[in-house]
Amino acid sequence: MVEPELGARKVAVLRAVVEEYVRTGEPVGSETIAERSGLGVSSATIRNEMAALEELGFLSHPHTSAGRIPTDVGYRKYVDTLPPGGKLGEQQRRAIAGFFAETMLDLEEVLRGTTQLLSRLTQYAGLAIPPSGAEEAVLRVELVEVGSALMVLAIGQHGRVDKVLIDRPEGLDDEGLRTLERRLSDAFRAKTVETAQVLALKMAAEAPTRERGVVLAVADVFSDMGVGPRTHHIVVGGVANLADEAAHWRRETVRRLFEALERESEIVHVLRDVTAEDVSVTIGAEHPSTGDWEASIVAAPFRAGDAALGTVGVVGPTAMDYLSVMASVRAVARRLSELATELGA
Repeated sequence: MVEPELGARKVAVLRAVVEEYVRTGEPVGSETIAERSGLGVSSATIRNEMAALEELGFLSHPHTSAGRIPTDVGYRKYVDTLPPGGKLGEQQRRAIAGFFAETMLDLEEVLRGTTQLLSRLTQYAGLAIPPSGAEEAVLRVELVEVGSALMVLAIGQHGRVDKVLIDRPEGLDDEGLRTLERRLSDAFRAKTVETAQVLALKMAAEAPTRERGVVLAVADVFSDMGVGPRTHHIVVGGVANLADEAAHWRRETVRRLFEALERESEIVHVLRDVTAEDVSVTIGAEHPSTGDWEASIVAAPFRAGDAALGTVGVVGPTAMDYLSVMASVRAVARRLSELATELGA
């Protein structure tokens, strides 16, 4: 279906209705728009424009009210006509700067704090997907003697540590262990876990007998890292804010969203669908999951250099303060990318 083109006045009326409904949670009448929007036209003219917007599918008309509310299509048109970029308030800028001024070396710890930060900035629930295990880069490999056994550790770029305990190979003395440790670290450093596992299996096939068991153990550790809990894991902060948005949601809708957050998989699916370089907005029925919840998700990817690592965002009602939320998510994702790049340096 081709979306109809709207003239400037209809766009202005739609914007006024969306912003008033987001502010109050109540259906919006033409008199209210005439009084508060500054459009400089009569309430009768605005009433006609609102009727036309309803006929085009941008507004709906609850049976019990003379006012109108935006549809998902109306919110989409509103978002698409917002000025690019958006501006943060001074209080928001200070909060973001203060959070990222703290020293944090583990990316998942940063992401937990980031979801709480986004929740405070927007009054909705903050979301984040950490890098999956397969996408995390290897920092180093360590071989640690534990009595007559040998602990093989792989340490990820963002603080993840996986290990396995094996019998110490015969014929491999202390100097041989240290030499092998350096060689393994050099071979796998900065490679993704997925790539490192393939390389480790190839190295094991070519390794001397006394080293083969160690290299195979390294491959096993990389395998564990690649399928660990981070693969389908979501970090959520400020869920209580969703209950506070009852004015914009039915009780059943809030219940469904809470269940989705508990299951994680549906939210992960939405966030992993984010492919835009900048902020992406998913509104209501535009996605099978968010349509079921009558929710919107504003999300943005974060990177380390050119490599995509994960996603941060916000979930809230479709009656959302999109301009402010988009500016907050964009700013946090940008700072998170800067930090992730530093941590990976």
